[in-house]
Amino acid sequence: MVSPCRRQCCLDDQDICLGCGRTLQDILDWSKADQPRQRAICTAAEARLQQRKQVP
Repeated sequence: MVSPCRRQCCLDDQDICLGCGRTLQDILDWSKADQPRQRAICTAAEARLQQRKQVP
């Protein structure tokens, strides 16, 4: 699976990337995660990005 990194890396106060929505731990785990775990990381990251868009 291709990394969801968007090359807009900047972590917020909760260690969540503003570019891709992954947590710092997700980013560190990515290369050794199996495909089901990578899919779970992507799903959670996308949910974080969507939630961020809804916050004024």
